Amino acid sequence: MRHQSVLAYAKYRWLKISAAVVVAAIAAYVLDRSPHGHYGGSATGYTLGTIGALLIVWLTWFGVRKRQYRSTAATLQGWLSAHVYLGTALLVIATLHAAFEVGWNVHTLAYALMVAVILSGFYGIYAYLRHPGAITEALGDDTQESLLLKIADLDRQMRALALPLPDAVNRYVLAAAQGTRIGGGFRAQLAGRDRNCATAAAVVGLQAVGKTLRGEEARANQQLYALMVRKQELVGHARRAVALKARLDVWLYVHVPLSIALLGALTAHIVSVFFYW
Repeated sequence: MRHQSVLAYAKYRWLKISAAVVVAAIAAYVLDRSPHGHYGGSATGYTLGTIGALLIVWLTWFGVRKRQYRSTAATLQGWLSAHVYLGTALLVIATLHAAFEVGWNVHTLAYALMVAVILSGFYGIYAYLRHPGAITEALGDDTQESLLLKIADLDRQMRALALPLPDAVNRYVLAAAQGTRIGGGFRAQLAGRDRNCATAAAVVGLQAVGKTLRGEEARANQQLYALMVRKQELVGHARRAVALKARLDVWLYVHVPLSIALLGALTAHIVSVFFYW
């Protein structure tokens, strides 16, 4: 069965619906003949504002809805497609509601938070469309766990192979086994690399030591070097998978708090309009 992108769900159903909503909103704004001109307090402004507020609440609820996997109200893919396209339409609706006016007040704060939420959502859909495939490509036929097991097995082989070799060789092998880190702190996960990688240092060191060896030791060191290069390759794959997973998750640490802040600012915006204006 052919995989269908959430953006193309049901032959772009939600793109068409959102486009129709945007066209209707623009038409209502252009045709508005309020005696006071375009502003949020006109009949058209209130209508657009109400639609925008309802969309914000509905889109925020998606975070709860997507965890209700047993619900048959709609497919998760369909909801996500609606979330993306209606969220984009919201940007136009809210801008028209504000009549392109900004200021240092709670209303602009709500608008700015909405824009930030939508932009972070754009990154989120990009990440979910791109990174899972890249993670699969980085891991190949392995899982992260099996990749780590392969690395540990290489360490065991190299320690055994290094025993009869000079102390310098054993130091490199031991340092690579004990000092190689995959993941670590969040910044290290996002980077997907280690400038002070012990395995990379061991690859360089073993190559240098190998130039001083002869006979059986040289051949054993060459075999050891090949295993260390293989380990470096696997470590690189594992780090890339971790980095991609971190980049897949990082937007949630921005998107979710911003969404909560937006609900608070939206509430303040509505209260101030209806009770203080």
